[in-house]
Amino acid sequence: MDIADNIKELRSNVPDSVKIIAVSKTKPLEDIKTAYMCGIRDFGENKVQELVDKHDKLQDDIRWHLLGHLQRNKVKYIVGKVHLIHSLDSVRLLDEIEKQYSKRNLTADALIQINIGREEQKYGVLEENLPELIKAVEECSKVKIHGIMAIIPKGSEKENEIYFRQVFAIWNELKNKQYKNISMKVLSMGMTHDYKIAVKCGSNMIRIGEGIFGKRDYNI
Repeated sequence: MDIADNIKELRSNVPDSVKIIAVSKTKPLEDIKTAYMCGIRDFGENKVQELVDKHDKLQDDIRWHLLGHLQRNKVKYIVGKVHLIHSLDSVRLLDEIEKQYSKRNLTADALIQINIGREEQKYGVLEENLPELIKAVEECSKVKIHGIMAIIPKGSEKENEIYFRQVFAIWNELKNKQYKNISMKVLSMGMTHDYKIAVKCGSNMIRIGEGIFGKRDYNI
């Protein structure tokens, strides 16, 4: 199947209320242009340098999403180029985003990344540290939080559903509270191999790479 067929099939499997982020990391400009011609406007990248390079070479109406871990020394490069930062995971990173966006008098839109599986090799704030991060967000003037993102541990469908429901419960609890600079509109969870379960558990934003572009060649 080609990219156009993959997008058509994907859209047939999710309701219109679910936002599809096409994860274009390592993929050439031609593939992104094909997905763009099929109506995709939201593209996700893991690395700042790759995102900035593609941002400068492709259509202005593309909404770029930074999905990967954001190093503090790289924040300055994405100001004004990223539609949504998915990976806010610490107060230190928050402070740097606030600082760099204040310099340009722009607002950063972001999601809080939660490490729901408490995996040492993955980034994301632990649930018990959420209150500290939320308190810091409320003190910002240039950062707005729009929801939560999570990457769950690999496992069976049953295990996946348990984690997705845990993330949904956190998101839903926060959604019913009033915070400054925070609105829980977005729940970003689910990728190519588990997005159907994620949507069933309440996700309204999915991140699809292989399911659109096919397998990646990480040697590129």
